[in-house]
Amino acid sequence: MINKNTRERLQKKKSRVRSKIVGTTGRPRLSVTRTLKHIYAQIIDDTTGKTLVAASSNSKELREQVKTVKSPIERGKIVGKFAGQKAMEKKITQVVFDRNGMLYHGRVKAVADGAREAGLKF
Repeated sequence: MINKNTRERLQKKKSRVRSKIVGTTGRPRLSVTRTLKHIYAQIIDDTTGKTLVAASSNSKELREQVKTVKSPIERGKIVGKFAGQKAMEKKITQVVFDRNGMLYHGRVKAVADGAREAGLKF
């Protein structure tokens, strides 16, 4: 169960990470968020405040692929690869990785690996 202290601790970590990471037009930010069921990846340009690319394990394009895979880590890799492919279509090659206060381990790392496989550099 997530209590108030856990949420506050995660917010502190997130603000510490975000104070150092800023996405620009030339190098946007790849933000990863995970919940107990799904994982989300967004590529955001912080100068304009717009989301350029979004992918999630719950999106229509990936829903069928994700259903066939049992492992949450494999689901994360699929989401990262899809986000990387959509970014490459929009001519985005370099990003800054934002782990959103979470540890770089498991599903978060799988999203990063999938995005690298698609051709993103960070």
